[in-house]
This record gives sequence, C-alpha cells and structure tokens, in this order.
Amino acid sequence: MTQGGQPKDYEELIRVIHERYDSMSKTYRAIAEYLTQNPNDVAVMSVNSIAEHCGIHASSFVRFAQSLGYSGFKTLQTVFQRRLSTAAPGFEARIEALENELVAGDLDGDGHFLRDLVVRDITALRSLLSEVSQVDMDRAVDLLEDAETIYLIGQLRSAPIVSLLRYVLTMLRKRTVLLDESGGLATHHAKLASKKDLVFAVSFRFYAQEVVNIVEEAGQRGVPILAISDSTLSPLAKNADVLFAVPEREYTFSRSLAAPMCLVQSLTTALAARQQKKDKPRIPTVTSPQGTSL
Repeated sequence: MTQGGQPKDYEELIRVIHERYDSMSKTYRAIAEYLTQNPNDVAVMSVNSIAEHCGIHASSFVRFAQSLGYSGFKTLQTVFQRRLSTAAPGFEARIEALENELVAGDLDGDGHFLRDLVVRDITALRSLLSEVSQVDMDRAVDLLEDAETIYLIGQLRSAPIVSLLRYVLTMLRKRTVLLDESGGLATHHAKLASKKDLVFAVSFRFYAQEVVNIVEEAGQRGVPILAISDSTLSPLAKNADVLFAVPEREYTFSRSLAAPMCLVQSLTTALAARQQKKDKPRIPTVTSPQGTSL
C-alpha cells in the first residue's frame, strides 16, 4: 500500500478488492465485479461510459475508489492504465479486429447469428489461452489424478459441461459421481465426499444456489475443490483449491460454452497423457470390436 493507503499496483488492488468483497454493499460488489472482469475497458473508458454500461450512477464509482484510498476514480483508473501498457488487447478490441478480418460485408438473413457467435467464440478462446496459467493447469490435473472419486456438480447452463466431464473421466476409468439435482439428493450425495476425493464444480452468473452450498460445505470439511466460474469474485472462489475464471462479458441469451468446454477437454486430455506415460490402458472406443483399444 502507498502512504495514502491506496493499493499501489493492479495486483495489490485486486487483492484488496477480494479481501473486502464479502463486506461490500450490493452496488459496490457490482462495481468490483466489473472492474475485475474488464480491466482493459476500465483503463480506456470514461467513468460515465462505464457507469452507463453497468446501470450504476457515476458517483458510486467515485465513492468506490475513495473507499479504497484513492482521491477519485481517475486515480484508481491510472492503475488499470499502467497494467494495460503491458497487457494483451481487451475482449471488445479483439472482437472488433476479428470482425474486420473475417467479414467483408453484411450477411443477409439469419446467417449473421452464426457469424456473430463464431467471432465471439474465437475471441473467448484466444482470451482463455492468454489468461489460464500453466501453474493452475498443472495443479488442476494433479487434483484430478490424485482423487479417489470425483464428484461433479453443475446445474442450469453448466450442466452440459459436467456431463462431458463425466463421460470423458469415465472413459479414463476415474470413479465419478454426478451430483444430479433430480430427486433432491445432490446435497446428500456430496456429503459422502472425503479429503481423498475431489469436488469439481461449474457455475456461472447467476450462480445455482445448490452448487454454491455444496462447494461451501465440502470446502469446510477439507474436501479439495476444483472450480470453473466467470470471476475470481464468484461465490465458488473462496473454497476453491484451483479456480479457473472464464469471464463472460455479456449476460445474453446467446452466451456460448465454447471456452469452458475447451478448458475441461484440455484438462482431461492432460490427465489422459499422464496415464499413458504410466502405461495405464488406453481409452477403448465405443465401436471397436471386443473392446479393442485405440
């Protein structure tokens, strides 16, 4: 911290926001979430533009900055501007550049929906590649490899992700339990998880409450937690041994699962590679005769 009490750089600012997040008001939490998920945009946009985008009055951003020890929002913004000088292009900038590259003219009919989704998915995947660290990947695969049983939980739009995980992990001969909400037994099944197991949770805004509750209860008992969510301020973050934050810049009907799906496929592929090195059986194909391996 500087002499005036404000965080001196971006890393320290994010750490302070995480430390204070639970005690923040609803408005301040919304501001904190935007700042942490859109650092490049914060660096270049005016406070009025940011406030309009968030639906929060600009004065609240000024007071938020002052609560962290800054004289005003512009002073806080300089922290993001210094970070931007060495950071990769922002999400929106990448979308614009990719659209200019791929689109020579407007498409007629409904075809533009496909183009828009593909452009955003490519951009999200590029962001994923630059934002996920090798350290976190290694730690996550360690957890998957060491777990006796992997408990999978993901509801609503996260359900397809854990369904894919169950399929691939079963093919890798890892014992898995899908904590399905049907029947109301997911919470009870989760209590069977021990410190030798792993809870792999996936949840995005707006977070499924049962998923949050299961992660909190398991974390309090010392069960290892691997999580995929949309922010380091997600309710899954505080209990996660490893958290992959896959930001979603827009909360619209057309939100895609391309980035988190790619992430879980890379994790399971890395796990399979480790098993191969240990001479464990290869994954059998469904269509191969008499269980012939790949």
